[in-house]
Amino acid sequence: MDAVLEYRAMVAVDIERSGGRGDVALLRIREVLLAAFREALEESGIDWQACRFHDLGDGLRIIVPASVPKTRLIHPLIHELVVRLQAHNRTAARPTRIRVRVALHAGDVWLGQSGVVVGGPLEVLARLLDARPARDALAEAPDAVAASLLVSQHFYDEAVRHGYPGIDPDTFRRVPVEVKEYTTDAWLHLPGTPAHPVGGTAPDGAARNDVVEPRRGAGPAGHSSMVNKASGHGVVYATQNGAQYIDNTGRTPR
Repeated sequence: MDAVLEYRAMVAVDIERSGGRGDVALLRIREVLLAAFREALEESGIDWQACRFHDLGDGLRIIVPASVPKTRLIHPLIHELVVRLQAHNRTAARPTRIRVRVALHAGDVWLGQSGVVVGGPLEVLARLLDARPARDALAEAPDAVAASLLVSQHFYDEAVRHGYPGIDPDTFRRVPVEVKEYTTDAWLHLPGTPAHPVGGTAPDGAARNDVVEPRRGAGPAGHSSMVNKASGHGVVYATQNGAQYIDNTGRTPR
């Protein structure tokens, strides 16, 4: 067996609404995205030649060298990528404007000599890239927002929550992810938007007036999947059958 098992960080990017633009526009936006990503990697001190690159058609997946700290894939990589996409979009015609979803994960993968990469973490990365919270957040964001970022719980625990320079945990919010058979929590970030965006759990546990829909099967049978949160020092959760309880931690029930 010529494959070796190594722990690697990985990033995947998908172009929003790439279908239906026609081949000329698609070739152009692929060209722009690839150039922007290569430049962002270089500015982040990541050797493009040492990465394992996989073309996803309307996006790409990159496995970075083992020596690259995971934090570098958030800062400065995401910032460098976003500013390049924004610069392109300011002068591009609408068919060639680019907004992307980005997913980050890390784990043990098998690396073959031919460049093939195999392993469960790649499946997780693909599910994160396709997750509805990231799709919806980008679709609802102003046109000036060029990207949404979704990181796995593992990536958040090791690279985000500590508040390393250039990374503000308050700008990430926890969201439920359900894609096919895969169900988990992940952390959503919209570069350039304020901290504590509506619709997620605030890092300080403070309640906000919003509605959260937990993952299916999270509550007892007969309970509604809708949870109403009332502002205050605690959070009041009400279900349709009339049951209520107060959670002073500010966490969404799971």
